[in-house]
Amino acid sequence: MDLKNDSLISEFFILLGLANSWELEIFFFVIFFLAYASIMVGNSLIILMVTFDSHLHYTPMYFLLANLSFLDMTLSTVTVPKMITDFFREKKTISLWGCMAQMFLVHLLGGSEMSLLVVMAIDRYVAICKPLHYTTIMNRRILLGSVFLSWVVGFVHTMSQMAFVVSLSFCGPNVIDDVFCDLPLVMRLACTDTYILDLLVIADSGLLSLICFILLLVSYIVILVTVHHRSSGGLSKAMSTLSAHITVVTLFFGPIILIYAWPVNIYALDKFLSVFFAVITPLLNPIIYSLRNQEMKAAMIRLRSRHISSRPILEIMLMMM
Repeated sequence: MDLKNDSLISEFFILLGLANSWELEIFFFVIFFLAYASIMVGNSLIILMVTFDSHLHYTPMYFLLANLSFLDMTLSTVTVPKMITDFFREKKTISLWGCMAQMFLVHLLGGSEMSLLVVMAIDRYVAICKPLHYTTIMNRRILLGSVFLSWVVGFVHTMSQMAFVVSLSFCGPNVIDDVFCDLPLVMRLACTDTYILDLLVIADSGLLSLICFILLLVSYIVILVTVHHRSSGGLSKAMSTLSAHITVVTLFFGPIILIYAWPVNIYALDKFLSVFFAVITPLLNPIIYSLRNQEMKAAMIRLRSRHISSRPILEIMLMMM
């Protein structure tokens, strides 16, 4: 894309955001600022506990959970700070290459998280269905390789789309009716025909997320059926263990499937789903996974006793549990 040789090509996009009134902008600023702060504190605390607590550090599930928290923090950081600062701007703009970078990172992190959730489902299968071989199968080398592979999948996922998007020309309308840049809305502003690219996005982001979601649900059903055949009493315990994973998977994949695989585009719904994907899911994940988890609670108490200076934050988190 040669920006210097074509003065007609748009060098920035205008984001319409969530509201037009100043009162609502202030309200959303407070809500999103508090949400982002909670995302950073909650997920940082999980990473801190898994890193410094030996009981969690060598447990595969919590190692993967710490990586999920890192992805959630990074994904929110790519989108939410820009959204927060835009609430004070009458004209919410983003540069062309800033928009491209945002889309690249969103799909890199989103694709990596999608893959990591699959790894976490495998981890739960081994832990519940093959408990005696759990530490042997989910050893450190497998865990590190799985996390690395999830990043590779995310990179391939984003590059397979962005390699074509960066070659598009934007010489017409430059208004994006959303809170941050994303592929479907940006591609509609291109001067050239994007039909083939639309199909690629549906196949890559939409169909892939739908297939992964179905496979994950099937894996959970297989786990429950296996446990039920072994012991009827173990079914409730397995369901209790899997409920957090099923909730997180549904919250993560639901908006993605509706945005990328759903044929009908409703701008108000797309905005809500974008906010849900970037803010609500990373905010809820620490609560769903950790704040009702007795092992995490015990680790937080141990961490509090070792690090006196961080007690105020830890006291607040313990009150939430």
